Amino acid sequence: MIDITFTYADLEYYLLILVRITCFVYAAPFFSLNGVPRRVKVGFSIFLAYLIYTAVDRNEIVYNTLLGYAVIVMKEALTGFLIGWGAQICTTVTSLAGSVADMEIGISMVSLMDPTTRQQATFSGVYYQYMFTLFMIITGMYQFLLRALIDSFTLIPINGAIFRSEALLESIIMFMGDYVTMGFRIILPIFCTMILLNAVLGILAKVSPQMNMFAVGMQLKVLTGLGIMFLTVRMLPGAADYVFNEMKRMIVSFVEGMT
Repeated sequence: MIDITFTYADLEYYLLILVRITCFVYAAPFFSLNGVPRRVKVGFSIFLAYLIYTAVDRNEIVYNTLLGYAVIVMKEALTGFLIGWGAQICTTVTSLAGSVADMEIGISMVSLMDPTTRQQATFSGVYYQYMFTLFMIITGMYQFLLRALIDSFTLIPINGAIFRSEALLESIIMFMGDYVTMGFRIILPIFCTMILLNAVLGILAKVSPQMNMFAVGMQLKVLTGLGIMFLTVRMLPGAADYVFNEMKRMIVSFVEGMT
């Protein structure tokens, strides 16, 4: 006969694990895709929480009132959200890269509905977002995110999070310093090619003033930009690896800021 009895203390501990996992799934890349049904996300969170509950060592949770337990719930929610958000903010670099690329190519007025975020995005931004999601699946980066969440229960036990604002703020400032670097590393070939093309068009405008360089330049920019984007596809795995390394660093720094 299967014994499925449990105490209120077991239920409270399980719910705290579930809160951290649910907030992580809500914020983390790949797991928070809007195309995934909400029932699947909830079922995945419940099942993963049960597995972690049976595997991690339990520590005693001390609180006196309902407000005290609510504070612990908020701490666990913020812990899971910060771990997922530390990875999510690194994927926003694709929006920066796409905006700059479309502005240089001349198709910045074109906007698409990104199904992953359900927001208006640029043509190149959606392209880079899909490519980086594909690389995340191929390289198994989503497994690293899942392992980081599971290991957080060892490094940051339930009700053991200590939010050090100075360390968390320093991590965000360091990321903002690398944000532009990551974005321009993705679109550097397009950016350099457009600078050379503008220089050539400027010289031709001086040599042949009767030619309408504005009309010619728009077509050349679009054709050249799309061609360079096609030829530099092989460089995207290196850029994705750079972004994924930054993602790992952000997760580690956020976890260190809560221990």
